[in-house]
Amino acid sequence: MNQPLAYIHPEAKIARNVVIEPFVTISKNVVIEEGTWIGSNVTIMEGARIGKNVKVYPGAVISAVPQDLKFGGEDTTLEIGDNTVIRECVTLNRGTEATNKTIIGKNCLIMAYTHVAHDCIVGDNCILVNAVQLAGHVTIEEWAIVGGAAAVHQFVNIGSHAMVSGGSLVRKDVPPYTKAGREPLSYAGINSVGLRRRGFTNEKIAEIQEIYRYVFLKGLNNTKAIDLIEVEMTPSKERDEILNFFRKSDRGIMKGYTAK
Repeated sequence: MNQPLAYIHPEAKIARNVVIEPFVTISKNVVIEEGTWIGSNVTIMEGARIGKNVKVYPGAVISAVPQDLKFGGEDTTLEIGDNTVIRECVTLNRGTEATNKTIIGKNCLIMAYTHVAHDCIVGDNCILVNAVQLAGHVTIEEWAIVGGAAAVHQFVNIGSHAMVSGGSLVRKDVPPYTKAGREPLSYAGINSVGLRRRGFTNEKIAEIQEIYRYVFLKGLNNTKAIDLIEVEMTPSKERDEILNFFRKSDRGIMKGYTAK
């Protein structure tokens, strides 16, 4: 840990077996847990909370002040869960007084040049591909994948196990288990390949497909569709998760499938 070519503030709390490469800058009010590796030329600013066995590649800037003109210097944090990988030149901003924290979950892969703004929540096991841009207050639930160079509008929610295609402009919420693509962003089926890889049975995948037929393929508005799903389909964890996602959506749901 005692890298002579790095600057480490004496008040930073760093576990014994953390590896810090040359030309790293670590500010006060930083916590880095066991087994983490910090590559050269990384800047870790106040409020960073970095878990165990995290890898931070060269050029990343962790816990920078939010790019929010309302930010008044309040004491907030940026939290990174265990076993997450932060690739080159990623920028992760800490929270504002709205939620007090930005959260990156466990076992995530945040690829090069990605930006995660203030007050975002990225769940466990997510992948943000190169140059993804998240505005403030975005929530991405567990196991979601966002393709390269996608831009996500503030306050958007992306559901668990969803997959968003590269280059997408994500202005509306993306429900769980779905694939999203095209412009404007539209339903492109369910993420069946990802679900199979994670152990979902064919029966469960068929159930999820049937739920989204009500929503996107039967010409119903969302309110009517979710009412029918609740009446006509057997309760299950996945069904209830989808219904709750629709009912909590403030920005509205992405468009249904349209043939081209």
